[in-house]
Amino acid sequence: MKKILMIGKMNDLTKDINDFLGRYFRMQLAHENPQTALGMVKVIEPDLIIISLVGLYDVNTVLFGRLQKEFPDIPVITIGTEGEQRDVLSFYNGSQFENLIRPIENTDIFTAICKRLSLNEQSVREGAMVAEDGRKKILVVDDNATTLRSLKSMLEGRYNVMLANSGMKAMTSIGKNRPDAILLDYEMPVCDGRQTLEMIRADEDLTKIPVIFLTGVNDRSHIQAVLKLKPAGYLLKPAVPEKLIAAIEEATQQTEG
Repeated sequence: MKKILMIGKMNDLTKDINDFLGRYFRMQLAHENPQTALGMVKVIEPDLIIISLVGLYDVNTVLFGRLQKEFPDIPVITIGTEGEQRDVLSFYNGSQFENLIRPIENTDIFTAICKRLSLNEQSVREGAMVAEDGRKKILVVDDNATTLRSLKSMLEGRYNVMLANSGMKAMTSIGKNRPDAILLDYEMPVCDGRQTLEMIRADEDLTKIPVIFLTGVNDRSHIQAVLKLKPAGYLLKPAVPEKLIAAIEEATQQTEG
């Protein structure tokens, strides 16, 4: 989930925008004082900054100048009337700053953020719906469409189930909507389970996601090769629903603990 820092006076407008965007992004509020706001930028390292121009006037130039000089790679969206942006018009000549003229709908602010961060609006909305559901998110990765459908049918009554038919698509899915656990087919073409697990573990933000291998080969050497990768668990295909759910619960509880 992308991190957004919202800077401005703590009024009803700021609260309303923050509450709405909080459904889709990791929001953090900062007081309009330049030193306070800039300190928050350093700590949070946001993907995007929103500035409410309502009542800022005297701090605009200082804040904008410091953001331009010290954090030129962070996109900034301001929200204000043409009058409120008059003192800082020169900052909008570059690509870092963009102003949304208010009054403006929150949905239009959402669209502007997705555009600046190159995000697919529908994917962000779907991710928020899954997160609000409250159930654990399970990513199932298998190149066999029948297996994917079967596993989804087993699990969807208890979990939010996401599907990927290749290792690379799995990595894309994880980046958009982090799962609580991953069921990973060991035997896949091009990018197999071992390679996919290595990619997951190469990202320090993903290393704690439990990965349970599913394998259709039941011989000693094969199972030993699977266990050497130290997954959170492994199951033989076809998966038995009770064992599958038990393995997921054990793996996710260990992570939570």
